[in-house]
Amino acid sequence: MTLSIDFIDETDQLTDEQIAQIQAILNIAANREEVEGGSEVSVTFVSNDRIREINRDYRHKDQPTDVISFALEELGEDEIEIVGTDIPRILGDIIISVERAKEQAEEYNHSFSRELGFLALHGFLHLLGYDHIEKEDETEMVQRQKEILDEYGLTRD
Repeated sequence: MTLSIDFIDETDQLTDEQIAQIQAILNIAANREEVEGGSEVSVTFVSNDRIREINRDYRHKDQPTDVISFALEELGEDEIEIVGTDIPRILGDIIISVERAKEQAEEYNHSFSRELGFLALHGFLHLLGYDHIEKEDETEMVQRQKEILDEYGLTRD
């Protein structure tokens, strides 16, 4: 079972290998989480300025961040769930700041590719409903991230 992933690199900085790595990691996560094959997600790579705008406009935080997820399956007020259709499951959008990923890779002393993989996975798990506001939820999310990254072979070292 594979995801349908739409990659958009607004920065023109990512390599085909980095995109393939993210695709593989997200597919491992989708399989582990039993996400239906053909489900759709988009991953967009942006500048700090662009993610700051998005963070300000949608989260009311006027600062750049590393990753933002927009889950399309979360129902808003006055929205109803569509069930019983043959359309693919549309999970949502993941937006990653390439600049922040580079900064954090240096800060955490690991590769840029590892940081990109981590951020994409982190955003993907948010789309599936994982969160880290409460300590118990954070522990579960961190453990899940570690398991998936380890399975892919992308460790912190």
